[in-house]
Amino acid sequence: MGAKDNAAVIQLFDLLESRYAMRVIWALSDGHPQTFRLLQDSVGGVTPNTLNTRLKELRAARLVDHGGDGYRLTHQGADLARRMTDVQLFANRWAQQLARSTAAAGSTAAPAHPPAH
Repeated sequence: MGAKDNAAVIQLFDLLESRYAMRVIWALSDGHPQTFRLLQDSVGGVTPNTLNTRLKELRAARLVDHGGDGYRLTHQGADLARRMTDVQLFANRWAQQLARSTAAAGSTAAPAHPPAH
């Protein structure tokens, strides 16, 4: 990957690392438009001000659009959401492997303190 490719990845990650950005994309990934209020409920725990800021950023990045029926993902946003599904599959496998290795380590670990006499 060249420096230009890295810059694009860094730019995208900077956007997605913003609080609630990925949750907004995830909430809209079913393809159904959502009003501001419904989206706020779908995202959960986000203040109106933060959601408004995030929506402005995602709209400027052309990942989210707003029409008469509410907010929805653009074609690019839907493509990103599909790719996030791949990350979700990876995360599920990773978490299962981590849990198995942690459980195995716990069952073979020596006691933290020697037994009392």
